[in-house]
Amino acid sequence: MTTAPPPPPAPPASASVERLQSTFMTAVVAAIVVAGIYFGRPILVPLALAILIAFALSPLLRLLRKLKLGRVPSVLVSVLFAVVVMVALGTFIGSQAARVAAQLPHYQTNLAKKIQSVRGTATSNSVVRSAMAVLNNLGNEVAGPPSPPQTETGQKTAPQPVPVRIERPRSTPLDIIESVAGPILEPLVSMAIVIVFVGFILLQKEDLRDRFIRLAGYQDLQRTTLALDEAADRLGHYLFTQTAINATFGIIIGTGLWLIGIPNPGLWGLLAGMLRFVPYVGVPLAAVFPLALGFAIDPGWTKVLWTAALFFTLEPIVGQLIEPVVYGRNMGLSAVAVVVAAVFWTWLWGPVGLLLSTPLTMCLVVMGRHIEPLQFLDVLLGDRPPLAVEESLYLRMLAGDPDTAALEAEAFIKNNSLFDYLDEVTIKALALAQRDFDRGSLSRERLQQIRETVDALIENLAEHDQVPGGLEQPDEASMLLQSLAEDLPDHWRQQPVWCVAGRSALDEAAAALLAHVVEKHGLGARVVPASEVSPANLARLDVEGVQVVCVSYLDPGNYKNARYLVRRLKKRMPDAHPIAGFWGYAQNDSHYLDSIEAMEMDDVVSSLGQAVERILVLARRAEASSTPDTPIAAA
Repeated sequence: MTTAPPPPPAPPASASVERLQSTFMTAVVAAIVVAGIYFGRPILVPLALAILIAFALSPLLRLLRKLKLGRVPSVLVSVLFAVVVMVALGTFIGSQAARVAAQLPHYQTNLAKKIQSVRGTATSNSVVRSAMAVLNNLGNEVAGPPSPPQTETGQKTAPQPVPVRIERPRSTPLDIIESVAGPILEPLVSMAIVIVFVGFILLQKEDLRDRFIRLAGYQDLQRTTLALDEAADRLGHYLFTQTAINATFGIIIGTGLWLIGIPNPGLWGLLAGMLRFVPYVGVPLAAVFPLALGFAIDPGWTKVLWTAALFFTLEPIVGQLIEPVVYGRNMGLSAVAVVVAAVFWTWLWGPVGLLLSTPLTMCLVVMGRHIEPLQFLDVLLGDRPPLAVEESLYLRMLAGDPDTAALEAEAFIKNNSLFDYLDEVTIKALALAQRDFDRGSLSRERLQQIRETVDALIENLAEHDQVPGGLEQPDEASMLLQSLAEDLPDHWRQQPVWCVAGRSALDEAAAALLAHVVEKHGLGARVVPASEVSPANLARLDVEGVQVVCVSYLDPGNYKNARYLVRRLKKRMPDAHPIAGFWGYAQNDSHYLDSIEAMEMDDVVSSLGQAVERILVLARRAEASSTPDTPIAAA
């Protein structure tokens, strides 16, 4: 009577307590960091803006340094250039806004007529009247009729009006100056702080870099330097391409508004290009003012409709077609990460956080890619696949979903061969399953389900050739195998190759993969389960015509099973050539070298490609030895 294997021992209570404490400390540290970012806005926001502007000015600074202008003069010229650009933009926007404000009274007549037209249309519409009546009735029912106040005798009297007198407080000259200059001085002071930060960052760029390396990665200078270089390259590429795209967007918007007939098209084009740096809400905000002007200046609706079509047709084209082509994978951010980052940084820093969300998140992803304790940032925010191809296939095997597995396999085969997928992906996925089985995490029923999923996957991929769809010619290895498979004897096309499973259903699945690859090269193959080659059943097997026996193992364990299985097969089929396949091992792996020594044989392979090549060589040798006049050059 067989008994089920005992369940794996439960982890000690101390390990659970340590994990709980680690999770709690991580949450506390994250809360402290978020609180520090939130309450440190007066310092961190100007610093972040300064770093962003410093990255934008870096190409100009490098150009000036190449012209032998000197470090300090180059920094001063770069900062002065930034100040001139900002002052020029502010002056242009202010003057144009003043012109728009001066022209607004001229549009008052059109506005009044259009409002009366809209109101008249709504009043004459029976649907609108019915809806308004229903809403008014519901409001009266909810609020109830007002009850007039009563006198001492119980008679209701009308409420008496209460006189109200408004007196304006006397304003001192200091109050007037504060009310006028306050809103102007605050952004000017903030901008002055940002400019000072930019100057110091550009002036002490190398020193700040060295200090950051000393703090963050002194023990691994190469990795830290690589992270800083990648962050600088990604951020510089993002700023340059975003500026070029937004400038082109603004020019097109300005030209289109000029053709439509919207006043001050240059102002609205400039604002559209600048506001497009703000994700999601920038373009709608930029469209509000031209739409309002179109509504005001046009007695009809033509200008409004054309303006709306211009903005909300151009933005999807730029955002969904042009930007993905221009950026490629240089941003390194997933689409979900951009949205989450925009919400997070807007919650912390307001509109400035929304402007800085993409560059800040990009830097966090680069840090997570190169700093091991922060790898979760790359997993959560980066655009890399969260799972390797073999890990994704293993999940499909666990779920018993061969159709989705075949769909993912076809995407891989577009740029690779079918045999590459079977050898580099499917075998590795089975190795992951074998590892879980060795730990006691997989049941026998789940192993059988994986075996059936592999069979269905092989059937789904049966029509694919070994040459990938994206390649016109096979590679050198594929051409070698094709040449070996040409003109083989007929008896080798029966079932001369046995693919024998070593121990479990996972070994049987690997044997099925080998049989499929062998059959793709024109040879007959048969999958033999481990139960059929047991000492009790092996003698009853029909072994006529068997030329090659390849035993299949994902994990031979202590090699006793593999060694004695090969001995039994040699005794039962002395004329068949044995091959031991230990899949998933590298040829310089100690396990692979141990397997050669333990098996006491030369034909030990670690990949499906090696096994097929060896079988084809044996077939060519057998053909050559059967015809003495034929040289054995093919072997």
